[in-house]
Amino acid sequence: MDSASHLSGRVKRYAQVGRAMGGVALGGKDDRARKLKEALGGLKGPLMKVAQIMATIPEALPADYAAELRQLQSNAPRMGWPFVKRRMAGELGSDWQARFRHFDPEAAHAASLGQVHRAVGLEGGDLAVKLQYPGMDSVVAADLKQLKLIFSLYRAFDRAIDPTDIHAELAERLAEELDYEREAAHMRLYAAMLADEPGVAVPSPVPDLSTKRLLTMSWLDGAPLLDMKDAPQEMRDRVAVNMFRAWYAPFYRFGVIHGDPHLGNYSIRPDGRVNLLDFGCVRVFRPGFVQGVLDLYRAVETGDEELAVAAYQGWGFAKPDKALIAILNRWASFLFAPLLEDRPRLIQEVPSPGVEGFKIVSRLREELGRLGGVRPPREFVLMDRAAIGLGSVFLHLRASVNWHRLFHSLIGEFSQEELGKRQEAALLAAGVAPAKK
Repeated sequence: MDSASHLSGRVKRYAQVGRAMGGVALGGKDDRARKLKEALGGLKGPLMKVAQIMATIPEALPADYAAELRQLQSNAPRMGWPFVKRRMAGELGSDWQARFRHFDPEAAHAASLGQVHRAVGLEGGDLAVKLQYPGMDSVVAADLKQLKLIFSLYRAFDRAIDPTDIHAELAERLAEELDYEREAAHMRLYAAMLADEPGVAVPSPVPDLSTKRLLTMSWLDGAPLLDMKDAPQEMRDRVAVNMFRAWYAPFYRFGVIHGDPHLGNYSIRPDGRVNLLDFGCVRVFRPGFVQGVLDLYRAVETGDEELAVAAYQGWGFAKPDKALIAILNRWASFLFAPLLEDRPRLIQEVPSPGVEGFKIVSRLREELGRLGGVRPPREFVLMDRAAIGLGSVFLHLRASVNWHRLFHSLIGEFSQEELGKRQEAALLAAGVAPAKK
């Protein structure tokens, strides 16, 4: 896309966002939740993704807003058949329909960057065809510019968190999400990393029916996670264990994490197995970062302040003094609490865990502000996002699991050197770029 077209797309996006949000503001109080869902669904892109994440966290939003926005996980507004035919012809050629035995004109799912159609291949296999919306590069660029402005305005009156590296991380990850060839490589990587995890299923990409903006893969049947909320306790616990292993086996064994655990990115099979469905937001970490996570866990477990300092420095926190370490350790203790007790328990054992987490974050922000603030390293962003997103899943499920033993079954006798070797081999085989040093 040339610079003039890119600029024109961004200007159109700014106007679109302004009109959509203005329409929400004009709505009556009882109608605003519905209008917000419709506005964000129509906007697509990163703004819709933020809404998806917020709707996942229990008690982060009023109940009526959360209920409406949760529908964006898989029931966002679809683009019509004329649009689909044009886009498919642009990706696969004018004879694209002859390359499928059947192609459903109605989208099965629609999300922030694209929509998924069910199809049948010429050999009879069920397929999921993910088609990216047009002009998403301009949409992402515009939204990221607006986010940068919001960060700068917020920074002017709240000095607790310097979001510079947060924005840089989000910008890089979102750019990657627009590249479906990269996502296909991530899919191959996850199939290899989770080959020994019977509780997790990964689709297979179909290269001949895929491009940079079109990704065709095998179809995996499953139900939304929220359908499990009233299942027997044993089933809810099994789903929680499978979700935990789906996210953290790749991290502790290969230094890779899926950074987008919102409700539309997985489904649940009748036996409790988890289908992973989206691989756009994947982060590869240097082995030293994974070592730092385990060092911090052991520091919290034993009260070893020197080990905590080393962990934070290894992550990239500049010159953490004792006061800053004390604040960061309180947040770490909150996150690690379920992993420290060798017993079955809920992920958070307080009356309103979402509210309690918000209170803790608010208090820590106040204290960080008094100290002059902190600049979280880029690698911190998706780890925090995954932890919060998965914690929300476990809260929804009311899962009672021995998180301590589950965690220790994954880390085993951890070796940074061995992780590095496994990571390098897996990334090379899948065609994924290695982690930055």
